Amino acid sequence: MKRTIVGLLLASPSWIDKRVNPNRIPSLAFWSLTLLLFSETALTQPAIEQIRVWPSPQSTRVVFDLTGPVEHSLFQLSNPDRVVIDLDETRVEYNDAVLDFRSTPMDQIRFGTRDDGGLRIVLDLNELVRPKSFSLAPNESYGHRLVLDLETENAPIVRTIDEVASENRDIIVAIDAGHGGEDPGASGPGGVREKNVVMAIARQMQRAIDATPGYSALMVRDGDYYIALRERAELARQNRADIFLSIHADAFDLPSANGASVYALSDRGATSERASYLAQKENRADLIGGVGDLSLRDKDDVLASVLLDLSMTASLDSSLRLGAEIVPQMGQVTRMHKRQVEQASFMVLKSPDMPSLLIETGFISNPQEAENLANPTFQANLARSIFNGVKRYFERYPPDGTLIAAIGNSEPTSYVIQPGDTLSEIAEQFGVSSANLIQHNSLDSSVIRVGQTLEIPAS
Repeated sequence: MKRTIVGLLLASPSWIDKRVNPNRIPSLAFWSLTLLLFSETALTQPAIEQIRVWPSPQSTRVVFDLTGPVEHSLFQLSNPDRVVIDLDETRVEYNDAVLDFRSTPMDQIRFGTRDDGGLRIVLDLNELVRPKSFSLAPNESYGHRLVLDLETENAPIVRTIDEVASENRDIIVAIDAGHGGEDPGASGPGGVREKNVVMAIARQMQRAIDATPGYSALMVRDGDYYIALRERAELARQNRADIFLSIHADAFDLPSANGASVYALSDRGATSERASYLAQKENRADLIGGVGDLSLRDKDDVLASVLLDLSMTASLDSSLRLGAEIVPQMGQVTRMHKRQVEQASFMVLKSPDMPSLLIETGFISNPQEAENLANPTFQANLARSIFNGVKRYFERYPPDGTLIAAIGNSEPTSYVIQPGDTLSEIAEQFGVSSANLIQHNSLDSSVIRVGQTLEIPAS
């Protein structure tokens, strides 16, 4: 309606002028009204307020923060390589000086106006990408967004079968720090964010795991970027991880809610994933069985269904046993929401051949637990407790060909002292007494130093 009125004013200025004064040119009031209508029309257009760039090893995510919803189309151009996004009438209101294109496939982002008044965004590339785009509605953290994912052509580096099938190999623990990038997860008092808390805990777990002979940590997310849920477990599978642990922090409307939880996949979730996996087995990386790599592609549907059912049943059973070892260890550091492993249909747990758990480290919406989760000492203790449970599980069920299987439960192992470690905490971690540690390592006192290696006696 505003455009129609403006058109009439511009087309018939004499009609308006005659009503004011037939002997004068269009009045100041007329032009003020016209400019006002133009300004109001412009202000109703959606605007790009901010652009955020999140690089990751597999892709780069570009997020356009908008003041309102907008229709868009996406296409690519070559010679030179570009990605182009066309939007309906949209304004640009952001400072491009803050953008950092390092570690991305982009050189710059340019803007232009199309003949129809729409906005064209051009991303100049320095390598080939597979672009995908989608719109997101507002949530508690952000308004309207246009998201562009640029997947690079370079395949991620993964462990080969030879690397993991070697004699006395390390047990590979995949650690998935939840959320990341423009997805901060839940927020707690004082602005503490889930993505930062769980990454700090994951880092502490990584240090403890890598310092223990026979174990290696695989960080699924190794920086502040987002990875799609299904891709997280797939990255762990590609690297032949023995187990997958997804670390999160819970939240609830009531600040009194508290306690940590450990989740395995539900039976219903396993059933639906089994059906989905079989339906897509011709079009996806469908090797199962871990190091053995059994393919379903050349099997008929009946045999494939039986093999997949056996694999998923074994993985779920192992997940429950693994969780049963972790829950009591975590309970020594923090309050547990429930004293047993819970089950739910979390997407990140739907791996057909890898024991997987989602660990809620506490309620970030609870003031006391938020304070704990942001505390480096608590983070280290909680990480160590989770790893204690992992070790207890593998002491009972060591994978064939691993160093842990070769050592056996009766042989001593060793541990490299990390910053913040105490002798009593190490003793508790390995289930031995401080006095036994001192005697076994011929120590003069309980004083230890960073980098020192302690031999751990049999418990």
